[in-house]
Amino acid sequence: MNVGIVGYGVYIPIWRIKVDEIARVWGHDPNTYREGLGVEEKSVPSIDEDTATIAVEAARNALRRAPEVSPNSIGAIYVGSESHPYAVKPTAATVAEAIGATPSLTAADTEFACKAATAAIQACMGLVSSGYIDYGMSIGADTAQASPMDALEYTAAAGGAAYIVGRRNVIAEIECTYSYTQDVPDFWRRDGDIYPRHAGRFTGEPGYFEHVVKCTLGLMEKAGLKPSDFDYAVFHQPNAKYPLRAAAMIGIPADKVKPGLVVQWIGNTYSGSSLIGLAAVLDTAKPGQRILMTSYGSGAGSDSFSLLVTDVIEEKRRLAPPVSYYLERRMYLDYATYIKLRRMFKGVEY
Repeated sequence: MNVGIVGYGVYIPIWRIKVDEIARVWGHDPNTYREGLGVEEKSVPSIDEDTATIAVEAARNALRRAPEVSPNSIGAIYVGSESHPYAVKPTAATVAEAIGATPSLTAADTEFACKAATAAIQACMGLVSSGYIDYGMSIGADTAQASPMDALEYTAAAGGAAYIVGRRNVIAEIECTYSYTQDVPDFWRRDGDIYPRHAGRFTGEPGYFEHVVKCTLGLMEKAGLKPSDFDYAVFHQPNAKYPLRAAAMIGIPADKVKPGLVVQWIGNTYSGSSLIGLAAVLDTAKPGQRILMTSYGSGAGSDSFSLLVTDVIEEKRRLAPPVSYYLERRMYLDYATYIKLRRMFKGVEY
C-alpha cells in the first residue's frame, strides 16, 4: 500500500457569531457580506481556546480514528498555523506532550498562510515513504485574526484538523501530490503587527484562482487524471463563492464541491480550511471514490492531492465525531462578548 491517511480528526469551537451581528455594529449592509461571501456565521474561540488547544483536540480525534497507532509510534508532528500562541515556542511540542508522544520525534511549526498544514502533509509523506518514520501527523489550526470593521472580520474564524500519515490501515491512499508557488503580495502580517493586511486587487485572479486552478490542472496532468475521474473536490474556502468558481474554471460540477463546503457555517478557518472540508467528505465517501483537494496559502501557493478511498474507512470514521457534529454544536454570541473572547481590548488583563 502506498502512503496515505491513516486517521483524521477535527475540532471546531462551539461559539458562533452571525454576519448580521457584525454588520449591525458597524452599520454595514449584511447582505453585502452574506450574499457576497456566501457566509452566514463564523466560529469563535472561547477565552481559553487557542491554536494549541484546537490542535490538541483535533490530534486526539485523529488518534481515535487510528486505534492501531500508538502516540509513541508517531515520528513527526507538524502544526501549520498563522496564529500560534507564541512567537517563539513551538505549538507542535505542546501537542506532542499532550497526546503522550515519545520525546524521540521531530516536531516543528510550519507557516505558509492557509496551506501550512498541506505542506506538512507532504513532509510527512516523504518521511514515511523513505522509511525514516512509521507515522507522521500534520495539523492545520488557526484562531484567525482580523481588524475590527475590516472585511476579513466577517470570515476570520477558528478551527482545525489533524491527519495521521502512514502505510498501514490506510483509509485514503495519496495517489499523487503537486504544488504551485509564486511571490504574490495578496495578504500579509509583519512581525509585531496585531492584524493582517490585504491587497484586494491581488486576492482573486493573481492570488487564489491563479494558484488553485493551475495547481489542480498540474496535478491532473502529473497523475494522468481528468475532472470526471474525481467524485469529490475540496478547495480552500476563504468564502463560499471562490471554491465553486474555481471548480467551474476547471470543469468540475458544483455538486462535487458542495459536500465539503462548510465555510458558510464556520467561516474561514485558515490552515484548517481545506482540511476540515476534506474531513467532511471523508465522513461520507465510499470505498473506491476519488477525492481532489487543493489548498491555498496567501503569499502565494497551492498544494493539490489525489486521494483514493479504501474500504478501511468504513470501520474507522465512526470512531470520532464527524464534522457535522461540530457544525450542529453551536451557541451564539453578541458582538460585545465576541470582542471579549477574541481579546480585542488591548492592554487589558484577562
